[in-house]
Amino acid sequence: MTVKVGDKVPSAKMRHMTSEGPKEISTDELFAGKKVALFALPGAFTPTCSAKHLPGFIEKAAELKAKGIQAIACVSVNDAFVMDAWGKQQGSGDKVMMLADGNGEFTRAMGLVMDGTPNGMGQRSQRYSMVVDNGVIKQLNVEQPRAYEVSSAEHMLKQL
Repeated sequence: MTVKVGDKVPSAKMRHMTSEGPKEISTDELFAGKKVALFALPGAFTPTCSAKHLPGFIEKAAELKAKGIQAIACVSVNDAFVMDAWGKQQGSGDKVMMLADGNGEFTRAMGLVMDGTPNGMGQRSQRYSMVVDNGVIKQLNVEQPRAYEVSSAEHMLKQL
C-alpha cells in the first residue's frame, strides 16, 4: 500500500457528470480546504457495492455531515457515464459525488489497485474509505479481499 494516514492525497484527475457532460476534477480541487469522506470500491452495479457500500453512504450522509464532513465522494474504476447511471439508479443525488477513475490513475497513485483479471474485471480499486482534511489523509480503512467491514459509512461514523 502506497499511502498511509498523515500523507497528502496524491495528485490525480478523475471525472464526474455535470449537466454539460463529463467534467474533469483534480484531487487538489476536490480536497482543498474541506473535510471529505471518500470511499472507493471495485465496481459500479456490482453486488456488495450496490447492496451495501454506496447505499450506506447515501443513507448516512446527513449524519456524516453533522460530524463535520463537508463532502462525500464515491470512486470506482469506471467511466463517468457508468458512475452517473449508477448514482441515479441508487438515488445518490447531491448526497454523494460519483467520481470516475476511468483509467485507474487515482487508484494507482493511491497504491490501492485490485487485480480483478481472474474474474474478468481487469485492474480495479480495492474497497476502502478515508477521511481527508484539506488534502491530508486523517483516516484510512482498507478492506481485506472480499470483505466489507471497515470501509462502511457506519464504521466511519464511529471514527469521527
